[in-house]
Amino acid sequence: MHISKLSSKIKKEAVKNGFNLCGIAQPGKQDLIKEIDEWIDNGYHATMVWIENRKEERKNIFKYFPRVKSVISLGYNYYTDENDLDSQEYKISNYAWGDDYHLVIKKKLYKIVEYIKSLKPDFEFRVCVDTSPISEKYWAQKAGLGWIGKHTNLINNNIGSWFFLAEILIDFELEYDEAFKQDLCGTCTKCIEACPTDAIIDDYQLDSNKCISYLTIEHRESIAKELSKKLDNWIYGCDICQQICPWNKKFHIKTNDESFEMRPEIKSMSKSDWNQLDDRKYKKIFKKSAVKRTKLQGLKRNINLNKKN
Repeated sequence: MHISKLSSKIKKEAVKNGFNLCGIAQPGKQDLIKEIDEWIDNGYHATMVWIENRKEERKNIFKYFPRVKSVISLGYNYYTDENDLDSQEYKISNYAWGDDYHLVIKKKLYKIVEYIKSLKPDFEFRVCVDTSPISEKYWAQKAGLGWIGKHTNLINNNIGSWFFLAEILIDFELEYDEAFKQDLCGTCTKCIEACPTDAIIDDYQLDSNKCISYLTIEHRESIAKELSKKLDNWIYGCDICQQICPWNKKFHIKTNDESFEMRPEIKSMSKSDWNQLDDRKYKKIFKKSAVKRTKLQGLKRNINLNKKN
């Protein structure tokens, strides 16, 4: 089968499995090597040591998968609704309202792999959903999915930025898409101005040490007082820079996947309920949820800090 026909069939299968975006990039030398080194050298990765430990793979995809010849990048819309930024209730990032996206999307990736095997039986591959040491946003831009915005999230000019990225790396050539070369942020700086902790320290530059998402999810120790005062009732993650983005305000679309709808148990929780959260209720509410990432201890720390505020 000709590679153009095979590429087209793979993209159609991606759509069939619920993906809104699909593009194919040719692996090669990355342009981000200097930026990755500088970002880590400046300590902007904070305590996320796994980023530094596997930075060589992030800089060179061949060190992660030496046989890779095509990077299939995919975008999966998860938007169901968004938080009221002015609300005094506790807030959870909308990507974590439903089921753990790693579990939901990985199943779909393997379905696509099985489909490719039905067309081309013998090949090596890797499936990636967020946890693999590759530069996801870089390869998505190379595959034509969008551009990396000033808030450092990938933005697509048709659906905004409310989508998960995923990849299938394969060891044979496909028809490659053109990279997305425009920067459609223009002169807009709304995301920079709206960040309560000034985590976006420059255009396209995020200091994780100040980021509410990092502080409430990945950071395991106590949170500095000058930052904890600015959590703004976020107890897991933060959506401010995405909610304020004009591309999301104009182009967001609601997902058809009910996996990411807010769980009734979360919707019914009052501040008082959150303040009394115990291990039993935590396990019940967040079974197979991305919120398990921060563990009960981290979630209670975030709740208590917001309670003080």
